[in-house]
Amino acid sequence: MSLWRAGWALGLCLGLCMVSMALNMPMDDLKGEIKCDGSSTVYLITEAMVVNFRKEHPKVNISVGISGTGGGFKKFSAGETDISNASRVIKPPEIEQCKKNGIEYLELQVAWDGLTVVIHPDNTWAETMSVEQLKKIWHPESAVKKWSDVDPSWPNQPIKLYGAGPDSGTFDFFTEAINGKEKLCRTDFQASEDDNVIVKGVSGNKYALGFFGIAYFEDNKDKLKSVKIINQKGDDPIAPTLETVMSRTYKPLSRPLFIYVKKTSLKRPEIQAFLRFYLNRSDLVKNSKYIPMNARLQNRVQGMLEEAIREANAH
Repeated sequence: MSLWRAGWALGLCLGLCMVSMALNMPMDDLKGEIKCDGSSTVYLITEAMVVNFRKEHPKVNISVGISGTGGGFKKFSAGETDISNASRVIKPPEIEQCKKNGIEYLELQVAWDGLTVVIHPDNTWAETMSVEQLKKIWHPESAVKKWSDVDPSWPNQPIKLYGAGPDSGTFDFFTEAINGKEKLCRTDFQASEDDNVIVKGVSGNKYALGFFGIAYFEDNKDKLKSVKIINQKGDDPIAPTLETVMSRTYKPLSRPLFIYVKKTSLKRPEIQAFLRFYLNRSDLVKNSKYIPMNARLQNRVQGMLEEAIREANAH
């Protein structure tokens, strides 16, 4: 073996030993239970992390629910979960509920996402839409029933609308970005916390329109078409892609994604190991069709985690 290879192998061994020592137990003996719930968007990332983490630590049992960001925070603030997946920041009422129940938490950004407005592949008239047109459709005072109500040159056919449910962070983000206020939205649309329902609905109706995270579109490109968005009058239409979301040119439907961790859970070795793994595997974020954080942001978030772990271990 060359000196370089020997040195590399020794360095790898020492690194693994240091991680094991930090956990105060042999790596093979790591065990426990971790409960996660929340955003269906962040679920895809967390589930990928779980699958790969358990290859190394099969004795750690990790459950991941999908009750939406709002539903996840309800469970989190009641102390029912260790980690809450969130496609938006926690709201003041949710913060108050956590305080009321003595739940202290750590907010960690894990990725970037872009919401995608989707249409049927045979839709050739609405391949580009403005934020103004989307507001005309989705505002609670909307009188739009047919495509021709948006643009007279468009088909005189009813629009069938699909979107995220009201407990979803995706719904909150979309309504604020398009209508100017969270949850401000017409109610006569097919709402679901399961994005696969939206995929099925839009792909099955030539006159349907829906929205969800970019990851679900990437997984269903063969069934759907994305809409290019004009943010303001005079702007160029921008398609939702990994590149445009990362460069923040896809406006106004780009957003950060988070996990929230209960601070008391940070005392547990299995939680520490899982979160370190989570924040180090940007390749799994990319494989999940989301946009990884850049190195500077990733290092800052990792530093936040290490500081919180030191504080947890000290108490």
